[in-house]
Amino acid sequence: MRAATHTKVTRPTATGADVLLVGGGLVGGTIACALAAQGIAVAVVDTERPGESQRRRDKTAHDGRVSAVALTSQRLFARIGVWPALQPFATPIRHIRVAEGGSTDFLHYDSREIGGEPFGFMVENRALKSELGLQVTRRAGITLFAPARLAHLARGPFGVEARLADGRTIRAQLVVAADGALSRTRAEAGIGVARRDYGQTAIVCTVRHERPHENIAHELFFPSGPFAILPTRRAGESPRAKSWYRSAIVWSDQSAAAPHFAQLDEDDFADEIARRAGDFLGRIRLDSPIWTYPLRVQFAHRMVAARLVLAGDAAHAMHPVAGQGFNMGLRDAAALADVLGEAKGLGLDLGAPEVLEKYGRWRRFDNGLMLAMTDGIVRLFSNDVAPLRRLRGFGLSTVNRIAPLRKLFARHAMGVVGDLPQLMRGA
Repeated sequence: MRAATHTKVTRPTATGADVLLVGGGLVGGTIACALAAQGIAVAVVDTERPGESQRRRDKTAHDGRVSAVALTSQRLFARIGVWPALQPFATPIRHIRVAEGGSTDFLHYDSREIGGEPFGFMVENRALKSELGLQVTRRAGITLFAPARLAHLARGPFGVEARLADGRTIRAQLVVAADGALSRTRAEAGIGVARRDYGQTAIVCTVRHERPHENIAHELFFPSGPFAILPTRRAGESPRAKSWYRSAIVWSDQSAAAPHFAQLDEDDFADEIARRAGDFLGRIRLDSPIWTYPLRVQFAHRMVAARLVLAGDAAHAMHPVAGQGFNMGLRDAAALADVLGEAKGLGLDLGAPEVLEKYGRWRRFDNGLMLAMTDGIVRLFSNDVAPLRRLRGFGLSTVNRIAPLRKLFARHAMGVVGDLPQLMRGA
């Protein structure tokens, strides 16, 4: 009789971490680095390796997309060791000029009035993706599972357990959902969102121009939507070289009209930009592809649930009018690092309700305030009602004449407001 044979089945071993982070994008990558800097072990799950889409492209390619990094956000990147690699791609914003299109009323902020530090920096998205991706891949304290997909997530009274599609298991005290505005993790936790479309689409690109931008960020308001001209440059370009004269355009227009503008040929598109911007930059030429994004405001009903917190676009999405959407995600990252770092130092369970509620209260107030402010600006300026036009002009010119009030608004632009997380505070 032939002896029975047995095949040994090897089960995938479970990986232990303090925090399971779902989403390794710009905000998720920052959260991972900030938590690791606090001695918190992080397991990151993402559908592709962070920065992989960027690495597949030519590293010298410039696609025209940039992000506004407020001064407080730059401090965060510096504290977690990311800023040195980003600095060659960053252009400081030293002035901000706000005006209504076709009006002589304006509001001008000068960083020299409030200490001389820049309001913030314009940084190429490709640099942010590439550097944060490298940090998540290489940094001690971060275990990366990518490309990978969550097959099942269980949140129990004593921890969380995630099973990946390939059978691997991750156990942690807490899960952080940073998987975007359509967050599957948020939806499966039963957290709803309040959402409203603006009926506007953002048209995003970079242009070259004859005259220097002088590190001024312009925000022009038209009835169809705000129009931003933001100072930028390519990495390695000298400020003295004429090729340095570049600006990023974030042009919000009615969704019915935006496809028409985005499909214009280069000369006609440049003419449309010049018609809105005026002639202070000289001749304008397109310098990148054109990207379009529908605009909406979105706010999760809750920031936390049992052993779960939301961060970044999974928690909130806002109009780009003040350039604060990405910065609010970075404030989520810094606040979470503060709260969890303190809890770990005290030996507390990182997923305990009292720990998560502290983060939830902090971020809900801060994010709600910023969402209300940006939504109010869009509602106030995206119309052609004569009494409101006069009120807007009066408001801009009045604030511009009152130095203390102007300085207060300027500090808001820097992000130096409210209860700042430790990682975002000045020296």
